[in-house]
Amino acid sequence: MITFTKSMLKGAVAATAMMAGTMASSETLTMSSWVPPTHFIHTDFLVPFTERVAEVTEGRVNVVILPAPLASPPQHWELARNGVADITWGNFTYEPERFVSMWFAEFPNAGTDAEAQSRALWQTYEAYLADNAAFDGVKMLAVGMFGGGQLHHGSETITSPEDVANVKFRMGGPIQEQLLTSLGAVPVAAPATKAYEMLESGVIDGSLHTMESVVNFRLEDSLEHHTIFPNGFYDATFFVIMNGAKWDGLADEDRAAIEEIIGEELSAAWGKNFDLQNPAATEKLGAAGHEIVEASPELIAAVDTIYDTMVADWVEAAKAAGVEDPQAMLTFYNDTYKALAPQSAATVSQ
Repeated sequence: MITFTKSMLKGAVAATAMMAGTMASSETLTMSSWVPPTHFIHTDFLVPFTERVAEVTEGRVNVVILPAPLASPPQHWELARNGVADITWGNFTYEPERFVSMWFAEFPNAGTDAEAQSRALWQTYEAYLADNAAFDGVKMLAVGMFGGGQLHHGSETITSPEDVANVKFRMGGPIQEQLLTSLGAVPVAAPATKAYEMLESGVIDGSLHTMESVVNFRLEDSLEHHTIFPNGFYDATFFVIMNGAKWDGLADEDRAAIEEIIGEELSAAWGKNFDLQNPAATEKLGAAGHEIVEASPELIAAVDTIYDTMVADWVEAAKAAGVEDPQAMLTFYNDTYKALAPQSAATVSQ
């Protein structure tokens, strides 16, 4: 379990008190975010969300994004659950043991339409996971996915299973680790924010990202070879959450107003941003002379074989994590995604 020092708690309390003092007539909520303020998640997703909260509550509730994160990316679930920050966002992948139930959405071939993915994931969460103990203590505001992660290498073309063998790739979670290990690669666990220094120091040869992540984490000079899987090599699942007690403490009219702009609507907004960013990044990298190639049929087939084993293993793990019928949940997600994005989801695995 992640813990926090007294100084961290005192600092967060002091910051909250200071801001509350300047806005005494309203409820001020603190948000901790771990991307720089120039990142599109901050400018195009988080900031508009804070503006919408103020708008729908007629200024009675204001969300203030703190100038620096209160902890590392993997600690952001606990920041909100413990009330160190009122609202946080993060990656379920960074706490894999806690969120075994979410692994299904990170499998290969989960899709490349991030809005449809995010809507489908929200509907799946509501139908199958809202009462799961792993999510206790928080109010889920949104979930999201990023439209398919791909393979990226610093100096070599990767198209076949043989090309992947013994290559050191940064990755972020157990699904990515299993994929890479099964393909004979060497997985190195680290958040995306660490990719640049790891590539520059030679700790890794390549890294797993969306196309937008290569640009937005400023990895263009370190990763010049990109291997595209038509339905995604893997994916990642994200959350936006609020401390449960803080949510319950809001006035009834404010909770009702905020309910109208969270859930599937906010999840869709998450996905829409990635649907804008990924093709723009692909175009930018291509114009810069980067090599962008499709994975060979042999490499795709190898991943599909791994997928079958992955699902079988996850079904048992998810049952142990309190999911009554994991296979039904996976099928529900895939069917919902197909209904929302029929063209891009035509070959999603079942």
